[in-house]
Amino acid sequence: MTPSSGSGEVVFLDDFASGELDRSVWHVRVTGHVVNDEQQAYVDSPETVYVEPDGAGGHVLVLHARHRPGFVTADGQRFDFTSGRLDTRGTFECRYGTVEARMQLPEGAGLWPAFWMFGDGPWPDTGEIDVMEYAGEPDWVTCAAHGRGYSGEGALVNRAYFADGEAATGWHVYSVDWHPDELVFRVDGTLVYRVTRPMVDFFGPWGFDRDKFLIVNLAIGGTYPFKSNGKRTPHYGLDEAAVDTIDRGHARVLVDWVRVTGNGGGRS
Repeated sequence: MTPSSGSGEVVFLDDFASGELDRSVWHVRVTGHVVNDEQQAYVDSPETVYVEPDGAGGHVLVLHARHRPGFVTADGQRFDFTSGRLDTRGTFECRYGTVEARMQLPEGAGLWPAFWMFGDGPWPDTGEIDVMEYAGEPDWVTCAAHGRGYSGEGALVNRAYFADGEAATGWHVYSVDWHPDELVFRVDGTLVYRVTRPMVDFFGPWGFDRDKFLIVNLAIGGTYPFKSNGKRTPHYGLDEAAVDTIDRGHARVLVDWVRVTGNGGGRS
């Protein structure tokens, strides 16, 4: 589904209409340094990152987790899962505007997709905006802001619950309205959280006055989902049902489109 024009100038739009990943925009990242005890290796493979028809004349981006016990990375790290991560670092970066994506997420405790933004520089000083983060429990997603003095466990974060009859496994638009003095997070246009400069100033410096690039990924297990599901076996932060979901080929994140409007800058 191509997004409606909305308000403001569209400065970035990828609806994957060509049927292929635009590698002049998106970088497929490969695992090196691992954080948060995540259980997957990010690989550049048509198994894990591809574009497919959506059944309605368009296309969707797919991030597809795979169970690959004993997979070894180029630098010798060993993992039992592979998955995909994309970003626009060095190709598209923005400052302010509305950043949004229409996505469908898989169910499975410990499947950990996210749509987020980061800038060049050390974490967390450069500021991280988590437009959508999900631990595989279909009744809720989170949004968050990280910076120096309010990162990790101390991040400014909110959990947004879906109404009865809805779930993260359906199609939803996740967005942030990024202003010089506030971040306004929405799900399907409904306000779910607002982070203001005074809220941030109480903890540390405002980290949202510099350019950031877009990131979409599907992590597997790790500390963030562990905090919700408490699973240590069969994998840290990942339960048996989620492993079965991966084995059956259903651990897929679908992205219909990604768009930035308003005073969002442009391609660098």
